[in-house]
Amino acid sequence: MSPADNRVLTADLPAIPRKRYFAIGEVSELCDVKPHVLRYWEQEFPQLKPVKRRGNRRYYQQDDVLMVRRIRSLLYEQGFTIGGARQRLKEMARGGRENDPNPSGPVRSRPSGNRRREEIKELRDELESLLRLFPE
Repeated sequence: MSPADNRVLTADLPAIPRKRYFAIGEVSELCDVKPHVLRYWEQEFPQLKPVKRRGNRRYYQQDDVLMVRRIRSLLYEQGFTIGGARQRLKEMARGGRENDPNPSGPVRSRPSGNRRREEIKELRDELESLLRLFPE
């Protein structure tokens, strides 16, 4: 996603921190949407699938946070109904992105060796911090 496209999704919203997993409360603050609305949207939009762990706790990833912002934009800013937003997201996924101000995701190139090592280290650190949250 280009920086210009990201600005459309982040108008008046805080920047998304660089981390792997977000709790529902964090996503709520990052997207300015109440937690109960996020849980409802999970039922209505098949594209929104946070990872669920012990105790049915939800952990959203970067793509999930971007999807929530996209859904929020469609519903609150562009005036779509739930059904209309669901249909629009399907069209975007099928390739109707040419005229879309909010593309469904970035086109990524293969990361360099150094960048890949950095990403693996970040992922390992985040996994270790999650393991500390869930002692055996």
